[in-house]
Amino acid sequence: MSDASTAPAGGCTQPDTALSEAEVEALVRGICFKTGPPRRIGVEVEWLVHELRAPQLPVTLERLEAAYAALRTLPLRSALTVEPGGQLELSSPPAASLTECVATVSADLDAVRAALRDDGLTLVGLGHDPWHEPRRFLREPRYDAMETCLDRTGPAGRAMMCTSASVQVCLDAGHEEPGPLGFVRRWWLAHHLGPVLLAAFANSPLAGHRPTGWVSTRQLLWTRIGAGRAGGPPLDTDPRGAWARHVLDSPVMCVRQQGDGPWHVPEGLTFREWTRKGRPRPPTREDLDYHVTTLFPPVRPRGHLELRMIDAQPGDDGWIVPLAVTAALFDDPEATETAYRAVKPLSERTLGLPAPHNPLWLDAARTGLADTELREVAVSCFTAALDALPRLGASPEVTAAVTAHLDRYVVRGRCPADDLLDRQRATDGRAHGKDIRP
Repeated sequence: MSDASTAPAGGCTQPDTALSEAEVEALVRGICFKTGPPRRIGVEVEWLVHELRAPQLPVTLERLEAAYAALRTLPLRSALTVEPGGQLELSSPPAASLTECVATVSADLDAVRAALRDDGLTLVGLGHDPWHEPRRFLREPRYDAMETCLDRTGPAGRAMMCTSASVQVCLDAGHEEPGPLGFVRRWWLAHHLGPVLLAAFANSPLAGHRPTGWVSTRQLLWTRIGAGRAGGPPLDTDPRGAWARHVLDSPVMCVRQQGDGPWHVPEGLTFREWTRKGRPRPPTREDLDYHVTTLFPPVRPRGHLELRMIDAQPGDDGWIVPLAVTAALFDDPEATETAYRAVKPLSERTLGLPAPHNPLWLDAARTGLADTELREVAVSCFTAALDALPRLGASPEVTAAVTAHLDRYVVRGRCPADDLLDRQRATDGRAHGKDIRP
């Protein structure tokens, strides 16, 4: 969700002035949770771009470049960006309602799909590319530095950069006051409802043409990047303080340089240590702003809350369902209270460990709604969301889409990944000459 109001707030510190440790903590505490009544919603939808008629064939970099040049001429309301591996992302402007958000992004996607179709390309909603190896499309110093940094933890970083896609739902942080819509409760709810959303919408069980053993390979990749880069802070009653400490104690990905030269990629340097040592140069406000964008927890506070645990969804309109369900469960007080009560028992399975490196999140990514407890909670939450959607002014089409997902997947303990696995098993059966009829 692109929004100027979520950019770091002002103060006496200038962008090119060195920051002290205390200034960093004060800045982060002041900008991460912009409190107030929930009024706006946004979504960031990422897509893999494949050949229209032969999706298992790689798209050449030249064709992608030409297609994206054409897309940048379209009069879109959403911000169009390209990820390092050539994935396409549309980020909605902040919307005053779910209906407005859906209408804006749907219209933009229609225009993008039509332009890509003319080039023989198509958008594909999968959390992880099941066929293609990671391949860099963008060659920029920041992505070179990111690749160098993430390579230190293994191949998961390159796969995350180049072969993953998601639906990210953006919500206002919430009231300052306690209660169902208070920012402390919403922060807690996001971390415990997150595994339910992850399991219900898991859609990435394949890599290299084969099952990985996880219904959300995308979430597995994030987990393998490491807690310092892709983990969240411990949950307590002071989200501002916990997040500020997390930002300070997380490793610096890179030190930006002027010009076209490579960026310095330190090893083991936290932002707190950078402020204290002042080397290789003192950090500035712009360095802090950039550092926050290199942290990838499943719930990221950027003035608003950014929920990052949902795989890209199948079909042209599949992305609408997680957007609608999440909006209903966070912004309708009755649904929020139901969701809070439903997920509360799940907190015992976190063992007090931060997301996503705890048993609850790992179980959700590995087995999805085959987990009986997660399925029961998901049924309660989806039912509450359906009851709330008319109160949020959702259209009959949106309500019908959520109902269909509930009936097709949630009540049956399935997720979109199971459809992919079924097709893979059928393909394997034909390849080995087996009778695959029921």
